[in-house]
Amino acid sequence: MFVNFIYFIIVLLIYTTYLPPDEPNLAPLKTSILFLGLIIVFAYFTHMQFHKLEKRITKDNILRVDHKINAIITQQSVMAIVLFAVDIYGLSLTFFFKNIPLFTVIPTLQALVFIGLFVFYLAIIWACAYGPYKRLYITDLSRRSYVLSNISFSIPVLFPWFLLSGIADIINALPFELPKRFLSTPEGQVIYFLFFLSTVVIIGPAMIQKFWRCKPLESGYVRSRIEKLCRRAGLEYSNILYWPIFGGRMITAGIMGLIKKFRYILITKALVRHLEPEEMDAVIAHEIGHIKKKHLHFYLVFFIGYIFLAYTSFDLLVYFIIYTDPVYRLISSSGINHDTIISAVFSLIIIIIFFIYFRYIFGYFMRNFERQADTYVYALFPSAKPLISTFKKIVATTGQPPDKPNWHHFSIKERIEYLNLCEQDKIYIIRQDRKIKKSIAAYLAAIVIIGGIGYNLNYGETGKKLSKHFIEKILLREINKTPDNPYLYRDLGDLYYNINNYTETIRAYEKSIDLKPDNPHVLNNLAWLYATCDDKNLRNPERALNLALKAANLEESPHILDTLAECYYINGRLEEAVSTESYALRIAKKERSYFENQLKKFMTAAKVLSNEK
Repeated sequence: MFVNFIYFIIVLLIYTTYLPPDEPNLAPLKTSILFLGLIIVFAYFTHMQFHKLEKRITKDNILRVDHKINAIITQQSVMAIVLFAVDIYGLSLTFFFKNIPLFTVIPTLQALVFIGLFVFYLAIIWACAYGPYKRLYITDLSRRSYVLSNISFSIPVLFPWFLLSGIADIINALPFELPKRFLSTPEGQVIYFLFFLSTVVIIGPAMIQKFWRCKPLESGYVRSRIEKLCRRAGLEYSNILYWPIFGGRMITAGIMGLIKKFRYILITKALVRHLEPEEMDAVIAHEIGHIKKKHLHFYLVFFIGYIFLAYTSFDLLVYFIIYTDPVYRLISSSGINHDTIISAVFSLIIIIIFFIYFRYIFGYFMRNFERQADTYVYALFPSAKPLISTFKKIVATTGQPPDKPNWHHFSIKERIEYLNLCEQDKIYIIRQDRKIKKSIAAYLAAIVIIGGIGYNLNYGETGKKLSKHFIEKILLREINKTPDNPYLYRDLGDLYYNINNYTETIRAYEKSIDLKPDNPHVLNNLAWLYATCDDKNLRNPERALNLALKAANLEESPHILDTLAECYYINGRLEEAVSTESYALRIAKKERSYFENQLKKFMTAAKVLSNEK
């Protein structure tokens, strides 16, 4: 089930790193036809895969069929991610939503629509998989319950992002400038993120158990036994709940929550029904082990570690890709929107980093934490034989092979074998604890080093100089290879502008305009520079106004209209400056205080001129 978490996060990364083009790749009608056609093809192909498998269930080995079901689900889930990426990057579906007022004010709502689209793709897969699943495991679980259980178990991974992004949207939509300015600074973003992350980690379990519709375990023998075991282990908690995952038919349990007020012990009805009291004790002891060994705290550390890793490696990997000739030639000569390809490359980099980190680094710790939780049983009981017998029951009731590989758990066979070693010699418990301590120490040392490098690369002077010099060299090299690429001159102009090299900025922007006269970004930036340059010798009010007018004709966005108003202002056309800035303020959704100050400046100048007359 944890793999579904990865699917959702990858989809979220695809969506959030996408840069919508100024125009869609296809006309609305063609986009609609292709969108619906791809869904039909995906649904048909998925149905046929499971339908063929269902016919072979009675003729094939049960273990082989189980493996095939999971293989098809994995295969089609990956295809669902690819289909989602095609919807975003190929069909530019987000373009058709960008002018909806509610989505403009609160972009998180638009993101939810597209996350819902991916959930729909997964629902198709699970609905098709239900047939062979039911015949294989002879379950009375309905198709609807099977699909909803998969969805409800996976979606909570999106809660932190939804709240983090949604609250930020609301803050930006409210007419209060102080919190907006705070969130616009790197320090403010870090503080907001850490505060929010801490809050979600603490109270998140309360929201999740409500979403899963968990019910309190009734008073009686089972509850009393669990309560007694928790008192013996010194574990405090808020409640013991039934976990209705897959209708409660899985033999499993869990504990979530860092603090006792929002900590919940979860058990399924199958666990109570199929296990002996000693076996149930062993399972709960395993879950208590996760808390006692601080595994949940370390999961939080690993999440922050991923942010450090992405933060540090992102720029370096982007530079590497730009430096790689085939990639940049593809970007330059493919004919596809330049910004779309750039954002696609960024998405791919982030997804690769995410997959490697969680699949291999995080997966390594998850497997070993599970083994450590297994061995924690010996802290409460003299033997782990009840836990071993529980594993055997899980194999018997699910029909899954005991040596089935799992990226976040050792196989049941491996877990049983290790516990048998512990039964013979308790030194294996100590070895596992030492292994984890050494691994965590190595991990933390690596994260500290990576974090230091990332901070220096992004905020240190050496890093800034190195970054700009590196990018400049890459761009100049690529310009030498493809001297007719306007985007390279645009990027070079942006770079020179950021380091206050205005002479070279003008030269690069002018060259870009010569090659592509209808680029509003370059026209606007150069107009602003000619109008407001710190070096007054480089100012050119007349040229600035001509460029600004062209940019505004191509794109009526607030920042471009503001540039046009500034150009009217420096050319003494104050009434037009006031009129243009008023319109910019009217359509502006963010940073309205800036446009208000600009308008006030133009109106004051116009009033002074009127009084002089």
